[in-house]
Amino acid sequence: MNIPLVVSKELNITVNQVKAVINLFDEGATIPFIARYRKEKTDGLDEDQLRNIEERLNYLTLLEDRKATVLKSIEEQGKLTDELKAKITAAEKLQEVEDLYLPYKPKRKTRATIAIAKGLEPLADFILQNPKFKGNFDDELSKYINEEKGVKTIFDAKQGAKDIIAERISEDADIRQLVREFLIEESTIVSTKANTKSEDLPKNKKDVYEIYHDFKMEIKKIKQYQILALNRGERDKFLKVVLSFDKPQILSEIYDKYLTYDETVFEELLREVVDDSFTRLLYPSIEREVRNQLTENADLHAVEIFASNLRQLLLQPPIADKIIMGIDPGFVSGCKVAVIDSTGKYLEGNTIYPHPPQNKMSDAKRTVAAYVKKYNVELISIGNGTASRETELMIAELIKENNLKCNYLITNEAGASVYSASTVAKLEFPELEAAQRGNISIARRVLDPLAELVKIDPKSIGVGLYQHDVDQKLLGKKLDDVVVSCVNYVGVDLNTASASLLTYVSGLSKNIANNIVEYRNEKGKFTDRKQLLQVKGIGEKVFEQSVGFLKIPNGENPLDNTFIHPESYNAVEKLLNIAKVDSKEISKKGSLIELFVKSKNLEKIAEEIETGIPTLQDILENLKKPGRDPREEMPKPILRSDVLKIEDLEEGMRLKGTVRNVVDFGAFVDIGVKQDGLLHISQIADKYIKHPIEVLNVGDIIDVTIISADKEKGRIALSMIK
Repeated sequence: MNIPLVVSKELNITVNQVKAVINLFDEGATIPFIARYRKEKTDGLDEDQLRNIEERLNYLTLLEDRKATVLKSIEEQGKLTDELKAKITAAEKLQEVEDLYLPYKPKRKTRATIAIAKGLEPLADFILQNPKFKGNFDDELSKYINEEKGVKTIFDAKQGAKDIIAERISEDADIRQLVREFLIEESTIVSTKANTKSEDLPKNKKDVYEIYHDFKMEIKKIKQYQILALNRGERDKFLKVVLSFDKPQILSEIYDKYLTYDETVFEELLREVVDDSFTRLLYPSIEREVRNQLTENADLHAVEIFASNLRQLLLQPPIADKIIMGIDPGFVSGCKVAVIDSTGKYLEGNTIYPHPPQNKMSDAKRTVAAYVKKYNVELISIGNGTASRETELMIAELIKENNLKCNYLITNEAGASVYSASTVAKLEFPELEAAQRGNISIARRVLDPLAELVKIDPKSIGVGLYQHDVDQKLLGKKLDDVVVSCVNYVGVDLNTASASLLTYVSGLSKNIANNIVEYRNEKGKFTDRKQLLQVKGIGEKVFEQSVGFLKIPNGENPLDNTFIHPESYNAVEKLLNIAKVDSKEISKKGSLIELFVKSKNLEKIAEEIETGIPTLQDILENLKKPGRDPREEMPKPILRSDVLKIEDLEEGMRLKGTVRNVVDFGAFVDIGVKQDGLLHISQIADKYIKHPIEVLNVGDIIDVTIISADKEKGRIALSMIK
């Protein structure tokens, strides 16, 4: 297989682009590095395209390796024909290879292998090869009676032959593909309430699957989230899930495809064999495959949505240069309060008990007000967990009663408890108890969401649907890719980044990240990117892959605070000489340099400074806005000073809200009341959309209209349609 050619056709890119990427991968280049600094070689492929290439390369390499293993195994058995070899070589999917290999695969004892051991294979061949047999079949069967081998009667002989033919049918690659396609195209998924004894049901779990107690849906039309819900209900033993289809039709199709002649005297026997083969061997195997394929597709879809939501959450704009108070709300255990300064340094904290059962509201308000005044707190970040809205009400009252000049916002606290008990948190705050660390995280998530959230396992950040049900390996890989992409997209401050953040930088490992922090602690701040080469573990290759993403504000060289790679510094110097601009004036004259280049012709200047046009364009962009944080372009979070109650909501009321989660059937939106409202997919746009992600992202600030507010059930329906 010409892998580069196959990948280029699949992904609609050139063979040269694929070959260039393969060479860069072989050289140890990372995807963020290739996407940003090797545009000339790849003709501008972005990260998504590069990851798709990586994924297909891995699959096709695995496919070729499997083909080689299968061909060798069949050849060693002396059964490899030219026709079979050609089919295996031409296979484009692993499933095709496995189907072709199945008849030759070493297997455990089966009814067919037992029959073969009894000497009944010639009888099976006789039945298949003599459709016009006119003799006495019982006389033919009696030839195979052999009490020593366990064939005591003609019935035993006939049954053994039927078992052999049934297995042959079930192992025929074309038949397996026929059944597979039939089930995918023609079957319906049916779920009913499982007849499970109460003692066998999982403890502490409720039957929340009422809508699936009598559920039918064509496989072609079923939604991915429905697949995941059915799988969970089946796993929890609340549901029974089966495939419904026209069995006589598929049996007839198998018979016609497997038997090449029109008529046979053994038709009745062979139809029985086909039924047995399908019922006992084919269907259980293919049904499992089809269900697994549906689950894989649903997993992939759910993971993609989770990843998209995570990316938006990580790229929320930081609210910098503010003194922030973080509150981790709770009832019995109280609300944990922490104050951090504008750099994220922990200043002071305490636990307050404003809610039941203690109800020490006055004491709690006094403590919070004292912190606000003592440290000039400008913003209060309240976690969105248990007692969140009760705490929000308290803070809103406090701001109003004391005329405080600060605002508050609700922050996604998912994973804060995971962080508080982590090794990272223990190293950061060894003197604090675990319960007192989560509130610091809630405050820091506002100051710099990306820097704080990278300390937490991405799977613990709840911005998905069924994240605990999907393939955890697939989910982990995808979410790690998202974190890596976000960190390198934003870049990191070499002098303030934590080891957790540095670990995700292109080319850096956990050990090297720790070495950078250790070097910083011993030698002081970095003033030049070249100093990285003095850090243990950083050689020329690691330096090349990482340095462009590591920024030094206020360093000796202003270019060190940009995404311009040191390998392009000479080109920048030539450009500045041509434009007659001093390097110290870059921040002031970046836009003028861009205008100068465009007036002189981009291609000509690129040739003159010996670089490619894409690199020149990146240089100009970075000179125009050195030190720019791309998150600044994202919508800022809504800051509040007063609170709404569900009782305040009226049909037709127009409000601003923050998208908290995007799922297949809509989005959950925080409009400032206790419950998030549901914005159903049908209420997102005037035109038809396949998925909410086409229009909405986590963190988006949107205008919504109240359709209904059920105060008793706490359900709020929203609409974006004007």
